[in-house]
Amino acid sequence: MLLLFVITALLVTPITGDSCESYNHPQYGKTGRCIKTSNCPGGLYISNLCESKPNDIKCCFASSTSTANCPSIVTRSGWGARAAKSKTAMTTPVPYVVIHHTTGGTCTTKSACITKMKGFQNYHMDSNGWADIGYSFLVGEDGNIYEGRGWTYVGAHTYGYNSKSIGISVIGDYTSRKPNAAAINAVKALIKCGVSKGHIKSSYILRGHRDLDSTACPGNSFYNEIKKWNNYRSLVRSDMGPSFNVPEDYLVMQDM
Repeated sequence: MLLLFVITALLVTPITGDSCESYNHPQYGKTGRCIKTSNCPGGLYISNLCESKPNDIKCCFASSTSTANCPSIVTRSGWGARAAKSKTAMTTPVPYVVIHHTTGGTCTTKSACITKMKGFQNYHMDSNGWADIGYSFLVGEDGNIYEGRGWTYVGAHTYGYNSKSIGISVIGDYTSRKPNAAAINAVKALIKCGVSKGHIKSSYILRGHRDLDSTACPGNSFYNEIKKWNNYRSLVRSDMGPSFNVPEDYLVMQDM
């Protein structure tokens, strides 16, 4: 009853302007995001904080938009990332999550995974000439999640889907075995967090990289694993024939 009173009071308060993300909600703090009401968990939102947006976009302050239920993420500064050469903002929530593997060796300690993260970024920026590391996030078999381009910037991981998907890559080659439980649980928790924070649609479609391009990624064993997950949807590709003998097509590197 108290929560209903607070929300009702907020709805009648004359708050105006595009100040959703800066508004300090009395219960949920600065967790507001201008998203569609259909994607607002619990339907708790303030109508007049996103005035220049379409009518179905409201400022969502539901409790599940907080980071309380999100896994810990090693930030770019935490793993020593180089500054991106440029960034392109991505409209969220996105409708797709694409799963990858990096090929090469795995890592089971944070220090080893950080070494690999730096190697991936150097390869993508120096050899491929990209603006930054390609993936949105990477996950190690140490159970940690490492921030790549993050939730809100367009990645470089899946041709034709970069501007409408979050690309998550597990460090290692999963052709003959799937990632360990720590990595799989971290991937699932990250996706759940993205939905709760309004970065991924609640009705998102999960796909493996090979569903969208001619590649073996994310490896046979890992691919068979993600096909069991609730939001996985198969795709009949009519524009190209599958060629699953190609590894992660832009990340062919020796173990570092």
